[in-house]
Amino acid sequence: MKMLINVAERVVADALRGMADAHPELVVDVEHRVIVRRDAPVAGKVGLVSGGGSGHEPLHGGFVGPGMLDAACPGEVFTSPVPDQMVRAAAAVDSGAGVLFIVKNYTGDVLNFNMAAELAEDENIQVAKVLVRDDVAVEDSTHTAGRRGTGATLFVEKVAGAAAEEGAPLERVTALAQQVADSSRSFGVALGAPATPAKGSATFDLPAGELELGIGIHGEPGRERRRIMTSGEIADYTVDTLLADLRPGGPLLVLVNGMGATPLLELYGFNAEVQRVLRERRVAVARTLVGNYVTSLDMAGCSVTLCQADDELLRLWDAPVSTPGLRWGR
Repeated sequence: MKMLINVAERVVADALRGMADAHPELVVDVEHRVIVRRDAPVAGKVGLVSGGGSGHEPLHGGFVGPGMLDAACPGEVFTSPVPDQMVRAAAAVDSGAGVLFIVKNYTGDVLNFNMAAELAEDENIQVAKVLVRDDVAVEDSTHTAGRRGTGATLFVEKVAGAAAEEGAPLERVTALAQQVADSSRSFGVALGAPATPAKGSATFDLPAGELELGIGIHGEPGRERRRIMTSGEIADYTVDTLLADLRPGGPLLVLVNGMGATPLLELYGFNAEVQRVLRERRVAVARTLVGNYVTSLDMAGCSVTLCQADDELLRLWDAPVSTPGLRWGR
């Protein structure tokens, strides 16, 4: 497969250098693999730190900035960052109000963020953690014990980031982040496999004319493979699966997310089908976001995330945000 890279070993470093050139509002430490908003630490503000394997851009580095994360730690492709990165990020954003780690439920991420929290507390940095585990497709997978963390991470980072920007204390920011994590469900579909720079070819075999329902963001196996389905059929299956698990009682935040290789033309068409199913099921939608936000390199496919929202969550969702990957209201 053709890739727009120099050599596989430098893919992440090259991307970070390019990010630094494009976004002077960020401090990008290429050597230590940490991305920090330039005005950090902000006096009196809770610091938000997240991270994970590269290949999911704009998650997480693209969500660093006012109204979202204060710092992000990119690992190698599909590989967890290491505790030293996380401790460095926490120290860079700690103003004395504490730091919240937002962690996707993958074994390496959980272990390394837990270790980093202990090391940070040894340096007198107060740390809280929220674990995101929203993927209803499978209970345990190649990389996880329990449900995988996927698209809901964006909702958690946005809501918690808005609360922190307003000056909410660590306990409140953590509670809001946990509320969003607990109120969100996701489901993904693969139409094709991604290619990693190190391998240079597809990470799994998905025959022509087939798709995989419930795929993970690293290409982990889903629930089942089927012959190709229409956009409407995929929406019916996906939304019904999510609603059966979430059982919402009020309006929803909706994310229709591309996995990296699906164009917006197709995503907006798929969103039309998602909205149709929600109307047919008499489920109210408060806000919808469509685009490539939690990707898997060049995987063709999509995911849907639903979050049960109340007035406070919607207010924080609408609050100003200014990051490379998400911005409005400023």
